[in-house]
Amino acid sequence: MSITDNTAHRSTATAAAPGNPATGGSWVRRHRFLLAFGLVALVIAGVLSYAASSSPDGLDSATQRGCETVEVNGAEQLRGNCIAQHAGDHAMASSPLADYSVSGLGDNSGGVAGVIGVVVTVLVAGGLFWLLARGRRSGAGN
Repeated sequence: MSITDNTAHRSTATAAAPGNPATGGSWVRRHRFLLAFGLVALVIAGVLSYAASSSPDGLDSATQRGCETVEVNGAEQLRGNCIAQHAGDHAMASSPLADYSVSGLGDNSGGVAGVIGVVVTVLVAGGLFWLLARGRRSGAGN
């Protein structure tokens, strides 16, 4: 048996190994895991968002100490002496997904906003991972 025959035998054995992506075994498991992970993330974002509390979170609550919220001309205002009294809207307050809702769909669109957020996050992260993997593959060939 020559050296080239041995090399051919080794590459054939490697291609037939169960963990090799060329055989499809780990590829299928990985994609099943990613699909299950994606479905769980979408269910959490889309369904559990409706169960989330609309009460202020810890930071909002802490900055509103010393004030009371009153409604004046259909809008909420803070009366008293607190840090939040001098706060204004941030630059993204008029964006389509501001305040965990979708503009135009009303206040109960938190689930839709959550699903959109999951999809955008997966697309951006997946694109970055793809670019990194592509760069590694092209760098390994040099």
